[in-house]
Amino acid sequence: MPAVQNFSGDDLILVTGGAGFIGSNIVLELTKAGGRVVVCDLFRSGEKWRNVAAARLHDIVHPNDLLEWLARHGDKVAAVVHMAAISSTTEKDVDKFVATNIRLTLDLWGWCAANAVRLIYASSAATYGDGSAGFSDEQSPAALAALHPLNAYGWSKHVVDRPNETHKGFMQSLVSKISPTVKAGQTVTLFKSHDPSYPDGGQLRDFIYVKDCVAVVSWLLAHPETSGLFNIGTGTARTFLDLVHAVCAAVGCAPDIRFIDTPDELRAQYQYFTCADVTKLRRAGFDASFYTLDDGVRDYLGQL
Repeated sequence: MPAVQNFSGDDLILVTGGAGFIGSNIVLELTKAGGRVVVCDLFRSGEKWRNVAAARLHDIVHPNDLLEWLARHGDKVAAVVHMAAISSTTEKDVDKFVATNIRLTLDLWGWCAANAVRLIYASSAATYGDGSAGFSDEQSPAALAALHPLNAYGWSKHVVDRPNETHKGFMQSLVSKISPTVKAGQTVTLFKSHDPSYPDGGQLRDFIYVKDCVAVVSWLLAHPETSGLFNIGTGTARTFLDLVHAVCAAVGCAPDIRFIDTPDELRAQYQYFTCADVTKLRRAGFDASFYTLDDGVRDYLGQL
């Protein structure tokens, strides 16, 4: 894999959130290619450690100790892949978003800038809000100011996206969440649409496979001359019904779907449509094809 070819044998790659879903896949790919990887994450008392059990790690750091660790070992860090975040769109404690998604990220960003260390950071489609301002990854202050996130999570990511301004359980991927239900022949529940422009289950997302996320991060690590804010997506929006049908087709079961009301506390901040504009990423030189929804689901479920 080209991502580690630009680094010397002593160089370290720090992956925050490295035991999470996307982070652990990045860690496994980098270590498989011979990279010396340091994971920064909270493991707590669950099974999250299993995500990186197969990886040969150079070190593990608690998030509270990260800046101290960087002060001692930062001279060996060649790149930081920052995946750590509170990603729940229903979290009510905004101070948690400020402390983790904003303050920690900006402190890390500041350290990387001061030490000329490459930073690859994961934002979110939640920054686009209802999509009325489009889904372009234009990073001018005016373009970013036009975006209006619908929840505190999206806002926390947007704060960091704007230049010069300062295990998952319920939040696991939908494929992982519903596949056991489908295999058991049970009913899958989806949110009803409360927008007349979209039928029930017709809400649209640009679903991207984790392997594609890893591929883009690897490409960015291999191309340090590339810098900017980039959308990571397939460029194609599919419905939640499409996703359920793809899971059912992959496991050979007929779909059984029931629609439930979207909780009141989510309705005002619910995104009915997201679709990444990947023009900028393609212009930067990333030319690999992305998995289709059906192929990605089939490949993912084949590995469980």
